[in-house]
Amino acid sequence: MKFVDEATIEVAAGDGGNGCASFRHEKYKEFGGPDGGDGGRGGHLLAVADASLNTLVDFRYTRRFEAGRGEHGKGSDMFGVKGDDIVLKMPVGTIIADAETGEVLHELLVPGEVITIAKGGDGGFGNMHYKSSTNRSPRQKTPGWAGERKVLKLELKVLADVGLLGMPNAGKSTLIAAISNARPKIADYPFTTLYPNLGVVRVAPEKSFVVADVPGLIEGASEGAGLGHQFLRHLQRTRLLLHILDVAPFDAGVDPVVQAKAIVAELKKFDPKLHAKPRWLVLNKLDMVPTDQREALVKDIVKRLKYKGPVFEISALTREGCERLIQGVYEYLAKEFQSHQAPVDVDPRFVEDPRGL
Repeated sequence: MKFVDEATIEVAAGDGGNGCASFRHEKYKEFGGPDGGDGGRGGHLLAVADASLNTLVDFRYTRRFEAGRGEHGKGSDMFGVKGDDIVLKMPVGTIIADAETGEVLHELLVPGEVITIAKGGDGGFGNMHYKSSTNRSPRQKTPGWAGERKVLKLELKVLADVGLLGMPNAGKSTLIAAISNARPKIADYPFTTLYPNLGVVRVAPEKSFVVADVPGLIEGASEGAGLGHQFLRHLQRTRLLLHILDVAPFDAGVDPVVQAKAIVAELKKFDPKLHAKPRWLVLNKLDMVPTDQREALVKDIVKRLKYKGPVFEISALTREGCERLIQGVYEYLAKEFQSHQAPVDVDPRFVEDPRGL
């Protein structure tokens, strides 16, 4: 399926039906009174977060959505039927913004969440709505209200706990395939990954986290080099970044430290908040480095980067060191989750007395 993470659509909620001015006409009832019913409400435009979707491709070709109009009111106290609602299924993580002002209107963050993106117009009042002791035969009626019409910009930011960051061919796709259920395309040429991939990492029963692999970033991405930084938005909602570094590049003239510094610089240009996220260093392809040279190589890279955070030495191909990595990531995410939990108020009447009283 083609990956699409941006789309612009037009939505038009249904107009409300008009009210009816009518009087009851029955045999032997000369003055039956008003019996014009109200018009029906126009249909709403609803958006629902569907966990089974991972792209906005459905909105690439169908760009206009219009809900049904409310039925007009009728005589004999009959109200108009409301217009049919339209439900649009969108991936979890979709941001819905006004295309003209850029104002963010909604964010779909919870699977199954339903929101109203365009409200249908209310139905008009029939003349029975105006009857009173002083107005016995009202002839007033009102037209239905117009439904909302909007031009919306949809932007998808995938929801993942961990994001993989690195140069093309650093081994990000191999790593996500090794530790999760994702099966991305893997090949021995750069820019194999053309769109984000999501994978669920199962650490233990009922213990898991979601990892996102985005296309490789190169120096000059902020000016459009390579695939640019258009996919970096998918890392903005992650809680931890894993910077994958190829310690054994095919080209002997390539310096992994220089590449790492270039990526960090591009990250800062794109979004300072993303640059400030916790970022761990993962040294990949150590299986291609002789065992007696690994320790010296790792120390040299860490020293030149002036890096003081967690460092993991792995081989995504042979899965060496991957178990230690995913265990460390899960423990970090669990602590992070607990630290953001609101404290629970405990009733002092049910607190155990340490004296046993």
